[in-house]
Amino acid sequence: MLIREATPEDWPSVWPFFHTIAAAGETFTYPLDLTFEQGRDWWLLPAPHRTVVAVAEDGTVLGSAKMNRNHQGNGSHIASASYMVDPAHSGRGVGRALTEYTLDWARAAGYRAMQFNAVVASNERAVGLYRSLGFEILGTLPEGFRHPVHGYVGLHVMHRAL
Repeated sequence: MLIREATPEDWPSVWPFFHTIAAAGETFTYPLDLTFEQGRDWWLLPAPHRTVVAVAEDGTVLGSAKMNRNHQGNGSHIASASYMVDPAHSGRGVGRALTEYTLDWARAAGYRAMQFNAVVASNERAVGLYRSLGFEILGTLPEGFRHPVHGYVGLHVMHRAL
């Protein structure tokens, strides 16, 4: 697997799984009805932020991550990131590789920590992955997310020093 900078030409390969994941409404606080163009604008970030894709040897896009500062001004030393893995390729280490990549990027860019603002508590795979990589749950917003299957569930704020 190769992780490389995403280009606008990658978006048609990212869009199908991005749309499936966003429209399912189970793991992201995104509007459920994002269009192709809106999704692209939300996901493909301009510099100094970054968006990458994880690509198989045959060129198939397996997943993607976007990296950015979490806040502006005096809070700009904390990074954040978001990840989407094509469900057809889940369970193969793509999410872990993307998360490790973003941690390395943040460290190299001089960030002091990484913070996730809204990890859906019922997304046990993501929570487990992040915890295995040293993230801690700092707090949970009770019923902060309306899950289409589980009803109102918590949103974790997760943090890891770099």
